[in-house]
Amino acid sequence: MGKLERLAISDEGFIFDPETGNSYTVNGTGIFIINLLKKGKSEDEIVRALTEEFEVDEEEAKKDIIDFLEQLRLLGLLEASNV
Repeated sequence: MGKLERLAISDEGFIFDPETGNSYTVNGTGIFIINLLKKGKSEDEIVRALTEEFEVDEEEAKKDIIDFLEQLRLLGLLEASNV
């Protein structure tokens, strides 16, 4: 089971990692991205989904995705080989 699959995520943005006992919070966009990652979507697919769902242009969406994915990696919630 991958790191993302083990996470418990509430609709309010509370994330719990049962393996480490750590918890985190994210906003609605973060929940949206994590749910797409859990479905195996690629970075490009997530960028497209962000531009369709939210009022954001492609360039800003790409920057936000890169930053968010790096934060997930730093927290140990996303493996380097994902996305």
